[in-house]
Amino acid sequence: GKNPRSNIKVLACVSTNKGSITSSSLRRVSHCLSLSPSLCLNLQMKRKLDHGPDGRPFPSGKKHCKGNGYLSPSSLVPATPTTFGDLRLANGHSAQRRRVTSGPPPSGLQDWLHIFQTWSGPERLLALDELIDRCETSQVKHMMQVIEPQFQRDFISLLPKELALYVLTFLAPRDLLQAAQTCRYWRILAEDNLLWREKCREEGISDCASSRRRKSARPGVAVSPWKSAYIRQHRIENNWRQGDTREPMVLKGHDDHVITCLQFSGDLIVSGSDDNTLKVWSAITGKCLRTLTGHTGGVWCSQMAVATVISGSTDRTLRVWDAESGECVHTLYGHTSTVRCMHLHGNRVVSGSRDTTLRVWDVASGRCEHVLTGHVAAVRCVQYDGRRVVSGGYDYMVKVWDPETEACLHTLQGHTNRVYSLQFDGVFVVSGSLDTSIRVWDAETGGCVHTLTGHQSLTSGMELRDNILVSGNADSTVRVWDVRTGQCLHTLQGPNKHQSAVTCLQFCRGLVLSSSDDGTVKLWDLRTGAWLRDVVALQSRGSGGVVWRIRASDTRLVCAAGSRNGTEETKLLVLDFDLDDKKKETE
Repeated sequence: GKNPRSNIKVLACVSTNKGSITSSSLRRVSHCLSLSPSLCLNLQMKRKLDHGPDGRPFPSGKKHCKGNGYLSPSSLVPATPTTFGDLRLANGHSAQRRRVTSGPPPSGLQDWLHIFQTWSGPERLLALDELIDRCETSQVKHMMQVIEPQFQRDFISLLPKELALYVLTFLAPRDLLQAAQTCRYWRILAEDNLLWREKCREEGISDCASSRRRKSARPGVAVSPWKSAYIRQHRIENNWRQGDTREPMVLKGHDDHVITCLQFSGDLIVSGSDDNTLKVWSAITGKCLRTLTGHTGGVWCSQMAVATVISGSTDRTLRVWDAESGECVHTLYGHTSTVRCMHLHGNRVVSGSRDTTLRVWDVASGRCEHVLTGHVAAVRCVQYDGRRVVSGGYDYMVKVWDPETEACLHTLQGHTNRVYSLQFDGVFVVSGSLDTSIRVWDAETGGCVHTLTGHQSLTSGMELRDNILVSGNADSTVRVWDVRTGQCLHTLQGPNKHQSAVTCLQFCRGLVLSSSDDGTVKLWDLRTGAWLRDVVALQSRGSGGVVWRIRASDTRLVCAAGSRNGTEETKLLVLDFDLDDKKKETE
């Protein structure tokens, strides 16, 4: 019509060959566009025909898309139809449609029709109203089956391509997939790469698997790489949430020692142990590629960027390794006691030690650039964002440093016991202590913004992202906080909660992963706080089996597991959630 936007509401009447477009998507279109008066009347008539005298709807069959290609406006008959028969001819239908063959025509039918033709338009409408009121439901159904198909239009194919694509932007991705099954031209539109790029942007998917369009199984139709990226991410999300019957890949090593630290980058996994070694594993094959030897004491902390690994040990040194070759590039001397924590940013790593100092190292040269002194007990945790260093220690203190001047800018006092965990995002410093509290500090002023209470024991691990803090505690619970307000959003517990101390946690993709001394790794919904499933459950859970560490990427989860009483072998478990792609590679 003259106002093409009003035609978008015809979506309410369109069904695909494979399934109906959902009402939620229709409401999105309805929110932006208004019905034309003529279309309102058409929908009212349809509703009347779809319901019987008692108000209940008739069962409806599938509507079939007419035509397999683009119908240009020039192909339409320009003359305005005057009768229903003319309308049928204008739409390309034969005037000889299938007739009712229940018996001979009633006597006087032709006289009745002749009288009807002599009436004016308003008189005919009045007669039809009276006739419909006297019809049985089966007769009204017959009229609907004859009339309704003649008023259906594939308006998407009639619109200019740009406007048709604009209409499709109002559909949810699931409905776009169904729309693509309607006919060939709809398939071409629903594969538009820019359309799917916008859908990916709305879902926060920023990476396209390939800049080239891959060929479809159907000739002449190219599959959008952005659509492929969306479908892949959706599949991975479902695999995380719902799981798979495949068993995790098991990587055995470090004998019966404890795996103290775990790093994961690309297809490489690096585990550190109190057996003085680190092992480099392939996340694809599960093979131990090499063992990094050189430390003369247990490895207690590590960091990793691409193939560069930095480890800290009870032998008072740090070592820089090339995980690809297994070579020890540098041995960093300076600390006079166990290196207990470290944090890598860019080409610098900051280490904290039981000797009460922190040291700033250049990873490339192995040179110690700065020494930060001020703690009066062991440094237990450290964070570094490239500009400021934040450290927490057994002296109950949290300190903020300028590493370039080696000056302590703030000493954050308030905890009444040892500080074991830290998070720092450049704005807030968050510290967890054995005093059961978590404190949120302003990094610039050093003031305490909130004291988060609710945990009953030591906060062993935390993760902060976009003002959402997730904390794991020895009281067997995980809590989700808003650091701006200090409000506890969720406590992850209930009948499926951990039965022992939480050892490690991570959150991504709107999910929270938590491991525990009870031998399980649990998956929670970050938004609702609901337990989704146990991703890992050791056979020895509850009788000594422990999951010490977890690391996750978008598609994989790596768990370091074992026991303290010999009931479970020390091992790594690798779970892959990008299952379909792996199957294709194998084939």
